[in-house]
Amino acid sequence: MKPSKRLKHLATSVFTEMAERKAQKLASGQQLIDLSIGSPDLPPPAFIKDALMKAVADDTQYGYAITSQLQFREAVCTFYKRRYQVELDEQEVLQLLGSQDGLSHLPLAYLDEGDVLLAPNPGYPIYAASAELAGAELFAYPLNIENQFMFDVDSLPDDIKKRAKLMIVNYPGNPTAAMATKEYYQTLINFGIKHDILIVSDFAYSELVFNDRQPLSILSLPNAKKTAIELNSLSKSFNLAGARIGYALGDPKFLKPLATIKSHIDYGMFHPIQAAAIAAFESDGSFLKEHNSLYEGRKNTFISALAKIGWDVRSPDGGMFIWAKIPEGYTSMEFTLKALDHGVVVTPGHAFGTEGEGYIRLALVQDHAQLIEAATKLKPLFQ
Repeated sequence: MKPSKRLKHLATSVFTEMAERKAQKLASGQQLIDLSIGSPDLPPPAFIKDALMKAVADDTQYGYAITSQLQFREAVCTFYKRRYQVELDEQEVLQLLGSQDGLSHLPLAYLDEGDVLLAPNPGYPIYAASAELAGAELFAYPLNIENQFMFDVDSLPDDIKKRAKLMIVNYPGNPTAAMATKEYYQTLINFGIKHDILIVSDFAYSELVFNDRQPLSILSLPNAKKTAIELNSLSKSFNLAGARIGYALGDPKFLKPLATIKSHIDYGMFHPIQAAAIAAFESDGSFLKEHNSLYEGRKNTFISALAKIGWDVRSPDGGMFIWAKIPEGYTSMEFTLKALDHGVVVTPGHAFGTEGEGYIRLALVQDHAQLIEAATKLKPLFQ
């Protein structure tokens, strides 16, 4: 029996190769500092764990959830009003089993053969993979220093504008660590309305923004709900990555196709995890302030430590990554393997698309001492 042909185009060769090389180094006894995976290294706050444990102890909470609890949807609405100045009602909230659930299934709900998905290059790998899963065409639009990580949508070919049905945008970005401006979001909204394209904002790093910037939801701008939806998650904001808590927001008519697909795939989120999410949404915001400050501190520490070894990299606007241009003379993979030899695990930029060649991604998922040590270990690559 042969697997589906689509799997040939879904190979995760870079990530698989890195996982194997990392395992070999560990098996040989080498000590590694892992900056390759964007998974929080800290636990969620105690009040969330308390809510989870209380719900887990309730014997009535173990049936199928089927749909999200009304209290969950209402809590999302309150949270979005307080944090991002976005007015929502509970019908504009679709619960997801992590934001990747929505990102991977949305193209199945919207795209047919011949339709086009617009996705950032470099970008989170599921963007490109979702087009393949849906049997649609991918148009990977470039993000780089030259366009300040905000692609000029008017430069798209007319044929692509006609066939595109979805456009994914991601700010704060993974891997680029860039943020969009209000003006750029408004341009995207006008573009989506004009060309009948659904703008899909991946806002998973919404609570990690630096240098006194404020989180910016595309839904806070005029007319956004006419053409845009937003996906968000508690993975990075509340250290709940393994719990898989996500949600999509927007006009119910845009969410319904995704809800229909999901109704044939899963049976909803475990009720105790919904209770934990509600506790997170209803909290006073003090944890989020401390959490953001922690990552900004790590960012400052690491940027400074890298500068001391002769590596001046772009300081991230937000998120949990540094998108670092590597020295000339290396490919992304060559530099990554050299770093691994010196005890630091990073992700080569080309794993996120062709525009990523010449870069690596460094995750801020270690404490200050480990980040300083990682910079020290990399120093021989700059001598």
